[in-house]
Amino acid sequence: MLKYLLEKEFKQFFRSRALPKMAVIMPFMAMLIFPLAANFEIKNINLAVVDNDKSVTSVKLVNKITSGGYFRLAESAATYGDAMRGVELNRSDIILEIPSNFERDLKREGEAKLFIAANAVSQTKGGLGSAYLAGIIGDFNKSINTQLKDGAITISPRFWYNPRLLYTYFMVPALMVMVLAMVCGFLPALNIVGEKENGTIEQINVTPVNKLTFILSKLLPYWIIGFVVLTICFFVAWFAYGLVPAGSLATIYLFAALFVLSFSGFGLVISNYATTLQQAMFMMFFFLLTFIFMSGLYTPVANMPDWAQKLSIISPLKYIIIVLRQVYLKGSGFTDLLNSFWMLSAFAIFFNGWAVLSYRKKS
Repeated sequence: MLKYLLEKEFKQFFRSRALPKMAVIMPFMAMLIFPLAANFEIKNINLAVVDNDKSVTSVKLVNKITSGGYFRLAESAATYGDAMRGVELNRSDIILEIPSNFERDLKREGEAKLFIAANAVSQTKGGLGSAYLAGIIGDFNKSINTQLKDGAITISPRFWYNPRLLYTYFMVPALMVMVLAMVCGFLPALNIVGEKENGTIEQINVTPVNKLTFILSKLLPYWIIGFVVLTICFFVAWFAYGLVPAGSLATIYLFAALFVLSFSGFGLVISNYATTLQQAMFMMFFFLLTFIFMSGLYTPVANMPDWAQKLSIISPLKYIIIVLRQVYLKGSGFTDLLNSFWMLSAFAIFFNGWAVLSYRKKS
């Protein structure tokens, strides 16, 4: 009986004009566009410099600031008032004022003061921009002290797992999970409720098909589609960003199988309770957004308030994102990811068991 039900599901899937395209084109385009758009790096910050010293040291400082790629010299103002007018006209984001006698104070007294003013209309740009600027000035200060003093200690940082510090490498594995959740969550959520609206569910209800077989026939096609979507994401990550997993692809596929099974089961739960396609879409959209924001996709879970960190355990996306990031960037193996394995297994059993029990078959 399961064989014929699966045949029906695949025929319905391929007869649709939209679903096959959604399963192939959507992940392809999403992986090309999302990593470029979902980027929290702050670059090309417009900097206005008021250099009252005009010394060799102040020129070196400005050159160091603008050579890193984060800041762009938008204006060399004569006074602070001129620089402020540039901020008001949106020509500048941050003002750096170098006082007169800057070089002399630095050499004679070993210290000198600088003034930084940031436009905080954009909190992220103002806060991170001034932090970047303070860091560059601190690094410049160390280099100056090294030149003035003997026996200075040189620190050479070494960045593990993402040595080029590319934000794309951090986001791409997590965005794979988001695409997988959208395809393998929304499609099952619309499946049963779609049959309710079309009236075909009544034909199933009068057959001797039991609830477990019926739910399996709905789950397995999307389980296979999930592997296709994930494979497309792997290809785009390699082709567009040169990102290949440091660990085993088999490990990723194993955990992805558990995730797709659990999230497709959750979609079927939504479909069992919804009465219209619109209702199913709104319910799925609400829960998907909640799971995404609680998963650590954009911000680390450790940076969330305590109550949010405790609540994040209900998000299946949290555990599969951990898996993909650790396998892709660190090369972690199965034994390093046991906690995620048990949690995803629990989600798969819980959601699919709920889907079977909540399906109301009227024979």
